[in-house]
Amino acid sequence: MIRIAVVGGIGSGKSYVAKLFGYPVFNADIEVAKLYKKNRKCYKKLKKALPEHVRSFPVKKNELSEAIMDRQNNLKKIIKIVHPQIRKSLNNFIKKNKQRKFIVLDIPLLMENKINKKNDIIVFVDSKKKEINKRLKKKYKGNLKIIKKFEKVQLPVELKRKKSNFIIKNNFRKNNVKKSAKNILRYILNA
Repeated sequence: MIRIAVVGGIGSGKSYVAKLFGYPVFNADIEVAKLYKKNRKCYKKLKKALPEHVRSFPVKKNELSEAIMDRQNNLKKIIKIVHPQIRKSLNNFIKKNKQRKFIVLDIPLLMENKINKKNDIIVFVDSKKKEINKRLKKKYKGNLKIIKKFEKVQLPVELKRKKSNFIIKNNFRKNNVKKSAKNILRYILNA
């Protein structure tokens, strides 16, 4: 099985690009959302770590956002609780798809949490800052301060770019990006 890891800055379109490869995708953001909605054990740990912010089950993202805005250290607390669960989900995903030729990993903190393996094919999603900011303003309702907090726990975008095997220019137009994904798959298969 070949693991394709899609990396890039916040809002660069990693999830969009990951889907275009046409193989099973492990999307860490979706897995985290499931955890917040369905995992009482996770809720109890978050409630214990952030009692003034986490009020009820299921865990609400806006409560966690408030906690992060309140104190940078709260993001580290959340990561420490959530990431072991995400690793378990990832391992289950890999076992379930072990017969597949490719799997695609869409994990925002892939490199930061040393989840990537030596043989992973790393694809960096390169997008214009102007386009990213437009998308993030819409997603976070104009609150870009929280993005700065998230960026503090991530490796610099240029380092991710440097460590990547391929770069896809995401201009947020499906045809161009899909063509790039297909070219990368073709290259990997012929290598």
